[in-house]
Amino acid sequence: MPQLNTSRRGLLFGAAAVSAGALLTGCTSNDSDDDKPAANDQPATDDKPGKQVTIGFAGPQADHGWLNAINDNAKKRAEKYSDVTLEITEGSNDTAQQIGQIETLINKKVDVLVVLPADGKALTQVGLKAMRAGIPVVNLDRVFNTPQAYRCWIGGDNYGMGLSAGHYIGEKLKGKSGAKVIELAGLDNLELTKQRTQGFDDALKNYPNIKKVARQAADFTVESGQAKMAQLLQAQSKFDALWNHDDDQGVGALRAIEQAGRDDFLMVGGAGALSAFQAIEQDKGVLKATVLYPPTMAASAIDLARALGQSKGVAGLAEFEIPTSLTCYSAVVDKENVAQYMSTGFR
Repeated sequence: MPQLNTSRRGLLFGAAAVSAGALLTGCTSNDSDDDKPAANDQPATDDKPGKQVTIGFAGPQADHGWLNAINDNAKKRAEKYSDVTLEITEGSNDTAQQIGQIETLINKKVDVLVVLPADGKALTQVGLKAMRAGIPVVNLDRVFNTPQAYRCWIGGDNYGMGLSAGHYIGEKLKGKSGAKVIELAGLDNLELTKQRTQGFDDALKNYPNIKKVARQAADFTVESGQAKMAQLLQAQSKFDALWNHDDDQGVGALRAIEQAGRDDFLMVGGAGALSAFQAIEQDKGVLKATVLYPPTMAASAIDLARALGQSKGVAGLAEFEIPTSLTCYSAVVDKENVAQYMSTGFR
């Protein structure tokens, strides 16, 4: 997928869903002269140097612009803190290899682990192994099969992406009778693709004047985006809006649109690529907005790991402990607010 806070101070997450666990109850005694709740004096994260923390970071191979941005956000965030040492693996889409990389970090006795698994189900056991070894795990985006395998999960909102895209398009076409929309989805064998489609369909139920007339699944690549978009354009001579799940495949989709000489509809992308932001800012084509799946969540994961390593809570929250779950908000970026998000765009 409240507006996502892209501030460089504090945590970068836009917490649409915060479920706090293992909370310490800070009660004021009836005998105390101090009426302030104990929570006001909680130790919370800030930029001041504290206890040294070694964070192990393990992600999949950066073979996609978004995944590369995940790695970059983690590295840059760690560099911000003089009290953080980042042990980062090369990353792999081979589950056995990634498990081996994580086990190496466990053997090094890092203080905290941040893991974006290539396959959440396949890597659940190594997450459990780390937790049982006393190393708290921040599970990034692709979730393990059990909450016992992580201390905190932070990730994007795929259903929310579709929901935001659907409402944006719905409001733009609200006054148009018989409006038609089409959808360029991602890989249909992925649960995230189904969630993005479901969110989109649910949003469109609020706009009875709009009908989805076509859907085509691509492969999250430039080449597939171009090929599948060309097929859609050939099959649909007239429609009013397009929801494209991914800005990388959107590069190809825009090529197909340009080659077909079409400019009679609006397009909404997904994820938050720099190229999409630039096109939205220039406002010379069909791409009018994109829905975020923010890679800044990796920077937030480093913040959370640092807080865990220093036994601190999150600034701005009353609890002594970090939450168990943080879902980033799927904000819509269009011409009105694109300048705010430009620095978060990935290549």
